[in-house]
Amino acid sequence: MIDSHITLKKFEIFLSFMQKGNIGLVAEELNLSNVSVHRALHTLEDDISCPLFVHNGRLLQPLPAAHTFAEYVKEILRLTEQAIEATQQTAGFNKEKLRVGSMYSLTLETVPKILMDFKLRKPDIAVDLIMGSNQELLDKLKNGQLDAILISISESVIDKNIFETLPLFKDKLFMAGHISSPLLSRKKADLQEFRDQKFIALGEGFATYHSFNKVFANTNFEPDISLYVNDIFSLINLVSAGVGFSLLPGRIKSAYTNTIKMIPFDAPYSVSQQIGLVFLKAREHTHYMRALVASSRVYSLSVHEPIAPDSTL
Repeated sequence: MIDSHITLKKFEIFLSFMQKGNIGLVAEELNLSNVSVHRALHTLEDDISCPLFVHNGRLLQPLPAAHTFAEYVKEILRLTEQAIEATQQTAGFNKEKLRVGSMYSLTLETVPKILMDFKLRKPDIAVDLIMGSNQELLDKLKNGQLDAILISISESVIDKNIFETLPLFKDKLFMAGHISSPLLSRKKADLQEFRDQKFIALGEGFATYHSFNKVFANTNFEPDISLYVNDIFSLINLVSAGVGFSLLPGRIKSAYTNTIKMIPFDAPYSVSQQIGLVFLKAREHTHYMRALVASSRVYSLSVHEPIAPDSTL
């Protein structure tokens, strides 16, 4: 009889510990607490009625029985993965699917180029693309609804113990308005000249919302925001129609040159966003995440202001 307390999760923790030999590293890889890892290893010994480890000071040292058990556990996990994959293929489901989240504004160029490169590397993996605000995407990543997200990492609170970040490029914010506006005839925008103008802004949770606040924090007046919208393309359409001014990232500039004019800010008001890829540390070594990271690095090298690969926030 197999003890009902034996689980594949305990096998995964056990095998990870046998490979790393350190409870802290296992906890980090599997997004668990040190206590949870230690409890799983201890109860596994009870489940199979056999000692697997001995304490050597503060270290947990595997016994010969643990090495024997590890060989079988490795095979059990491999066969389980194969069984699930074969079953899903028979049923017409594709196990290999990558769920990527992105800010709306990155779908103009960044996301298509990264995903095109990714599909060349992994043509058999389907990709689900979900769009949303910075905060919405980060929440979905935390809840396991997404595998990776492309967001403004400078406008987000990211737990470095759980998530890995790959900075890709910097993007400046511009003053934007209808192409015929005389206030945009200068080379640079002086915000004092816009104190009596109407503005349109994205709602709270969007990266550009926070950048908007940063810019106006350096002024002695509150912007007159007449309208809040929930996606950047609605904002762009309203600005194009002359409803009001707004702040827009440089990444959308080339797509709207016929209807919108964008000029940089004077030095006191200049603000940039850092765009990056964020994903769980626990999935860092999966083949699909390695491919997505590689594709993201290729894109980073192709843009004007790439951030050094080893940069961190």
